[in-house]
Amino acid sequence: MYKGWEGFKAGKWNKEIDTRDFIQRNYTPYEGDESFLEKPTDATKKLWDQVTDLNQQEREAGGVLDADTKIVSSLTSHKAGYLNKDLEKIVGFQTDKPFKRSLQPFGGIRMSESALKAYGYEIDSEVVEIFTKYRKTHNQGVFDAYTPEMRRARTCGIITGLPDAYGRGRIVGDYRRVALYGVNYLIKDKQDLLNTVLLGSMTEERIREREEVSEQIRALTALKELANIYGCDISEPATNAQEAVQAVYFGYLAAVKDQNGAAMSLGRTSTFLDIYIQRDIDNGVISEVEAQELMDHFIMKLRLVKFMRTPDYNELFSGDPTWVTESIGGMGLDGRTLVTKNSFRVLHTLVNLGPAPEPNLTVLWSTRLPNNFKRYCAKISIETSSIQYENDDLMRVEMGDDYCIACCVSCMKVGKDMQFFGARANLAKCLLYAINGGVDEKKKIQVSPRMEPITSEYLDYDEVIQKYTQMMSWLAELYVNTLNVIHYMHDKYSYEAVEMALHDHDVRRFFATGIAGLSVVADSLSAIKYAKVKVVRDEDGIAVDYAVEGDFPKYGNNDDRVDEIAANLVKIFMNMIKEHRTYRGGVPSMSILTITSNVVYGKKTGNTPDGRKAGEPFAPGANPMHGRDTTGAVASLESVAKLPYEYSRDGISNTFSIIPEALGKDDEK
Repeated sequence: MYKGWEGFKAGKWNKEIDTRDFIQRNYTPYEGDESFLEKPTDATKKLWDQVTDLNQQEREAGGVLDADTKIVSSLTSHKAGYLNKDLEKIVGFQTDKPFKRSLQPFGGIRMSESALKAYGYEIDSEVVEIFTKYRKTHNQGVFDAYTPEMRRARTCGIITGLPDAYGRGRIVGDYRRVALYGVNYLIKDKQDLLNTVLLGSMTEERIREREEVSEQIRALTALKELANIYGCDISEPATNAQEAVQAVYFGYLAAVKDQNGAAMSLGRTSTFLDIYIQRDIDNGVISEVEAQELMDHFIMKLRLVKFMRTPDYNELFSGDPTWVTESIGGMGLDGRTLVTKNSFRVLHTLVNLGPAPEPNLTVLWSTRLPNNFKRYCAKISIETSSIQYENDDLMRVEMGDDYCIACCVSCMKVGKDMQFFGARANLAKCLLYAINGGVDEKKKIQVSPRMEPITSEYLDYDEVIQKYTQMMSWLAELYVNTLNVIHYMHDKYSYEAVEMALHDHDVRRFFATGIAGLSVVADSLSAIKYAKVKVVRDEDGIAVDYAVEGDFPKYGNNDDRVDEIAANLVKIFMNMIKEHRTYRGGVPSMSILTITSNVVYGKKTGNTPDGRKAGEPFAPGANPMHGRDTTGAVASLESVAKLPYEYSRDGISNTFSIIPEALGKDDEK
């Protein structure tokens, strides 16, 4: 038995790779309160002061403090970098120093060039030559295969945010495996695959599998070397809490050194790490102060993940996000809570380090969570506004009790599922296309195959629905075909070897689609059905504006007349997506999620029949349009709750704000 496994209860996990079995047999549920938590150590304060100063320098520099222009990022591309080597309990950066952004051109050399240029840097000419003459990028492959129709749809914004020039993200490696098994064990497991399972007839699929597993083995070997650069050995299982946290972080660090992904989530590590921390505390190896320090330093490193991206990308997502999502809490299938003391420690970093959007700390909320934990979550939410909540009771039914959240709302089993991420289809613009026969209302070009436009002065609901259904069918097929191109090329030119090395071989692939503008469409169709909507056309006969005469029910007020329109739209579009063949047999899923990109979608969309004006932002995710939910918070939530989760398994996002006074006058009420 490995030294790192001493003191743990044996089971299936120490005979084969099964992280969940290890957790279930060894974790300690905690139902107490937060009174055990500790303040930051002097080392933590000094390190965070340094980070605060660097953050200020970065802001003053215009958003990027430093960037690599010559060294292409890989797991072993840079020498060790530190904030303060003598104080850091957890080490490692994407480059050789903090706040220096890495060069990751495999997604697309033009993206790297334009991102650097926007912040005053010039990419090395030799790198440009290599990635234009000798090494094809994901982006080049995609645009080689794009049809003219795909290009038009992309340009006009009826499909926006496609990961065709950067890493797709939303693939969450089981970084816990690095700590639990050590890299040598993981390499042997992959080598056994090559020597046993992946033999026989060399079909195209089998050849691809053998190549990918070989790449995974090379990536795991490089992962060991990454740790060696920092003087660490992760070839064997971690023997204490500090080694476990460090090993998990090295696994994640390898992923962000390898991929500039849209959402590079962490997974579900806090309960796993609690097992190591509790063992050390029980054995007198560390104190609670040192346990909190470990988590503070771990979270600090996650906050410092940075990618070199264009201003357009940052505008799409309203900032510089990475979505390092960590899933916390939830309930086990056996009825025990998965809340541990470390669940508290991770949330407590929002106190010790101050509020922050990264990592995206996500509580898997159940009605059966311990009351003390619920109260603590509420307290930290009020104090920091930095916790996201997900419905564990809803997701656990299908996903079990060892799933995580990728990005914001996309659930998958850790190390067993992955996702082909694919931005969103603009259903509001699709409605305008239905009215205009496939002509873009802003660019005035034919995007879809030509269809007969609506020519009446007032919009007729039945006619609109008939044409809108046809247009959604066209959009669904185009959307799936476009994503098929993107993911084929991403696997070919920018394969996530280290992330996939931390998955089972027989992985379930989700084919993630999404919609934007749901509330805009619901309200528009409601206006057409229950009020009168007059069309305003330009000199070319293109519908460019709408005059609403009379009132109509608006989504967000618990009114079935319009809420059913929204729910039916979700069902219809998801069923249309399912009709089409997906790359590598991906399981179709859909999200009602825009994060902050609802602003950009709004900019690309003209006037809509609900009275919304051209350029105005959509509501985020599944939210009602701004100011239209007038009958109270509960009614607004009831409307969102009617959206069918079985047709939007990739997640439904609702951004909810409330004034403190509405929660009570003091902490006790």
